[in-house]
Amino acid sequence: MKSFDVLLEQYAELALRVGLNVREGQTLVVSAPIAAVDFVRQIARKAYEAGVWQVIVDWDDEELRRIKLLHAGDEALRQFPRWKADGYAEMARDDAAFLTVYAPNPELLEGIDSGKIALAARTQMNAMKEHRANLQSGKVSWSIVSVPTPSWATKVFPELTADEAVQKLWGYIFRATRLDQDNPVKAWEDHIRRLQERVKLLNGKRYRKLHYEAPGTQLTVELPEEHLWVAGGIYNERGTFFVPNLPTEEVFTLPHKHGINGKVTSTMPLNYNGNLIDRFTLTFERGRIVDFSAEQGYEALKQLIETDEGSHFLGEVALVPHGSPISAMNVIFYNTGFDENASAHLAIGSAYPLCVVNGTKMSKEQLAAAGANSSMTHVDFMIGSAELNIDGETAGGAREPLFRSGKWA
Repeated sequence: MKSFDVLLEQYAELALRVGLNVREGQTLVVSAPIAAVDFVRQIARKAYEAGVWQVIVDWDDEELRRIKLLHAGDEALRQFPRWKADGYAEMARDDAAFLTVYAPNPELLEGIDSGKIALAARTQMNAMKEHRANLQSGKVSWSIVSVPTPSWATKVFPELTADEAVQKLWGYIFRATRLDQDNPVKAWEDHIRRLQERVKLLNGKRYRKLHYEAPGTQLTVELPEEHLWVAGGIYNERGTFFVPNLPTEEVFTLPHKHGINGKVTSTMPLNYNGNLIDRFTLTFERGRIVDFSAEQGYEALKQLIETDEGSHFLGEVALVPHGSPISAMNVIFYNTGFDENASAHLAIGSAYPLCVVNGTKMSKEQLAAAGANSSMTHVDFMIGSAELNIDGETAGGAREPLFRSGKWA
């Protein structure tokens, strides 16, 4: 059995070799919470050993974020440092690689005015829109990994002490990222190859619609004529292959912005900006969310939907079988990066241009004409379960089983 130190070292190597595929002479930009300092130091050590010239760390302290939202006025929340937005854009132009170390606290912003949370989020999203566009278009290499913190781990395992919960959550993360296998990099290469075989099959089908049926869900999703399914990893504009999410179990594409009709019900809690949204339902007419409800987090859901005009529409449809390795763990992680890989999901907000033929070379207007949605935000929410059935509708109108009882048909 591997020791924790060996697993942590391999996790850092996985993020750099598989997630980002860093090259000699590159700059690595790491966004991380201060609680992840030990792991970030491991990342930096391995990055320099791999030939990276510069490691720049953008630290975040969740308590400072809470303090600002509690005590700063609205005018302060409308401000965002221009130097930071410009710096990220400049580093992207210089072919930097971007790693996010994610450690969510699902209850961080509980009790804070949802209007202030939404204002701060909009300010940041608007200021960083060039960087977000660089990521969504695949212009640069980027990846997201997660590390446990006491606040997150005790939410997942409330019956344990903080130390016990952190250790247990590390174990789940190592399993989810295939670090429990003898050769994790080879295991990831095999996994990505299998995902891309599924992509090849779906792209060959050219479905024009998907039909979803489950308790509380009766939804039809039209797909653009030139849609592309994507999975595993992608190539940036310089030809470097990278894997944006570790773990990843999904195959995904974009829906036609105006082609969604019916009702869909969530099957897992959504951690959005430090607030939990749970047991919620969205109703669509011609792509637009026209009604919604939530048993928990209604105001947070309302703020999400009202982020901008595009957040009233969807930007992603992703297929994940209920029997995926992460789903088989039977744990709610309160972390979208993990929960979305245990469940079929949709995303409110912007579409990824890489999900349209030649989409990364299109203007915003051309993408809109192709059916792609545009928004400041992109938030995945989970709808998969053992009761989900999905049919694919061919160009000729025939329906074929795609999912049955939550798994590939």
